[in-house]
Amino acid sequence: MQTDHDTAASPTPSSWQALPSRGAWLAALGGAALLFPLGFPAFFISRASDLVSPWVAVPLAAGVGALLGAWVAVKRHRRTRWRLDDQGLAVRRGNWWQSETHVPISRVQHLDLKRGPLERSARLSTLVVHTAGTRMAAVSISGLDVDDAERLRERLATQLDHDDAL
Repeated sequence: MQTDHDTAASPTPSSWQALPSRGAWLAALGGAALLFPLGFPAFFISRASDLVSPWVAVPLAAGVGALLGAWVAVKRHRRTRWRLDDQGLAVRRGNWWQSETHVPISRVQHLDLKRGPLERSARLSTLVVHTAGTRMAAVSISGLDVDDAERLRERLATQLDHDDAL
């Protein structure tokens, strides 16, 4: 049986890599938390309109918002790809509204790895690449496998040190 980690253990250079599927539940949790507060406007709308009781409208709106947010977050997680090549790091997100961000090695200032308690329990990490300039001064990739994140950080740091020495 092949695991998420086995498929990403030895990626070929310049090929797009998917995030591990075990991070989808964390994405869902974050997405649900973003749209859960839909219950607040539902309360005021139901009170003003008298169409439905707030005791029904608030839990229904919060539940629908949480489910919708979780669904969107899982889809976004599944459609996020990253690639590291000699020019730098690239991140591709989305299906309908696609975004692709390239961070050239020459623009990398420093790198951070972040691991919250839930990410640690799933052996995931967030890589933050801080860049020179003001537009999008940092690029982060959440839900990376811990080994991939550490390997990316080391390779980017090594390339950065090598470029600085030249």
